[in-house]
Amino acid sequence: MGTKDKTKKFRGSRTCGGGTHKNRRGAGNRGGRGHAGGCKHHFVKERMLGRGYGDYGFKRPQKVAKKYTAIDIGVLDEAVDQLVEQKRAKVRTGKYYITVDADKVLGAGCVTKPLIISAKSFSKKAIEKLESVGGKAKIVE
Repeated sequence: MGTKDKTKKFRGSRTCGGGTHKNRRGAGNRGGRGHAGGCKHHFVKERMLGRGYGDYGFKRPQKVAKKYTAIDIGVLDEAVDQLVEQKRAKVRTGKYYITVDADKVLGAGCVTKPLIISAKSFSKKAIEKLESVGGKAKIVE
């Protein structure tokens, strides 16, 4: 019997097959609200579904959680001319000197210019790409 058949069947009836009119009212019908009845009856359902009570997982304290910033080396390579215009980077003997505020420089993107970048940390790929073009990675604390 499909849902459409049931709907048709119960047209005009007061309780639609739910017994007396009191039967489908209130939280008492579903055994309480939330985790009520954990010592009596709800623990069976919780065990069957694979969940229990209480908190799960590791809650990281906000004091420990650090806002981490990173920038791709390809983005720096594309924006280096604009950075020179804004006086946030310098050009000496054909090499571009950039100081980065981000925590880490990542190796995504292409490097076409010799960049000498000062940052807190670099990925291995970023260092490889810099050195392949004649640039350098300077770690600053």
